[in-house]
Amino acid sequence: MDTAPAVVVGLGNPGPRYEGNRHNIGFLVLDELAARVGGRFKAHKSGADVLEGRLAGRRVVLAKPRSFMNVSGGPVSSVAKFYKVAVADLAVVHDELDLPFGTVRLKLGGGENGHNGLRSITKSLGTREYTRVRFGIGRPPGRMDPADFVLKDFSATERKDLALEIDRCADAVEALVGQGLIAAQNTFHA
Repeated sequence: MDTAPAVVVGLGNPGPRYEGNRHNIGFLVLDELAARVGGRFKAHKSGADVLEGRLAGRRVVLAKPRSFMNVSGGPVSSVAKFYKVAVADLAVVHDELDLPFGTVRLKLGGGENGHNGLRSITKSLGTREYTRVRFGIGRPPGRMDPADFVLKDFSATERKDLALEIDRCADAVEALVGQGLIAAQNTFHA
């Protein structure tokens, strides 16, 4: 009998206008994971696009909410309920202002750090105790408002390494799914 799947959610905003934005790194990482699983996302009644498959030898559900990031909690909660997944088996891939570009950090629980997508998920789940896969996007330059910064595309310099960093973040998710949080942290926090 197969165990419950791991659910990996990538945060972003829907539509072509936002595709290359820093805030959409969760979607970009999930697109890489979908390529590894060998499938395509399909619309799901939860309000997310989902893909079921196997990753690192484990059943996995990849999900990209179709709502805007700031209200992504509903679709995330619906996916978890539909697949009968405990919060312990839920991981959220998101952008992180407080980490340098390309840095990947995994953690269980914690605050939202001003991230409205995480705030929405925490409110919908009723707990902060889900795993976060944080992809560093760095701080905005000068006095730029962080809200404006996250909705801008990656810079030309960042884009040179972006595919490599997305691949590394996908590796971290794969390690998390296959080996667990501690092992993934030991590998990717070095």
